[in-house]
Amino acid sequence: MSADLIKKNFLFVNRKAPYGTLHGRESIDATLMAAAFEQAVSVLYLDDGVFMLQKGQQADAIQSQDFSTALENFTTYGIQNIYVDQLSMQQRGLAAEDLLFDVKILSAEEIAELVDAQDIILSY
Repeated sequence: MSADLIKKNFLFVNRKAPYGTLHGRESIDATLMAAAFEQAVSVLYLDDGVFMLQKGQQADAIQSQDFSTALENFTTYGIQNIYVDQLSMQQRGLAAEDLLFDVKILSAEEIAELVDAQDIILSY
């Protein structure tokens, strides 16, 4: 069986704030693992999950691990489809320049289309 036949479209949805739970770390690990197995990986940040991408995190102040470096490694693993919910950003007072790197900002309609195109969706 060729690798093309088993390749799946994975969407990792991040809805939780980056600290206080293991959701952020687990999401990053699962995303990198899927990419390492050469799956088609997309990542969506919405609700408080948008804070995972915010610049200037001071995780050491709460004795936690900063996710910034791990997230910046997404491109090393070929993960280029990184999306953020426009409404979630607006509600939390974030703009594109507040984020660690360039992402694609999507409307609710565009998110629905993204979700419809996936084989596997994992939400954290």
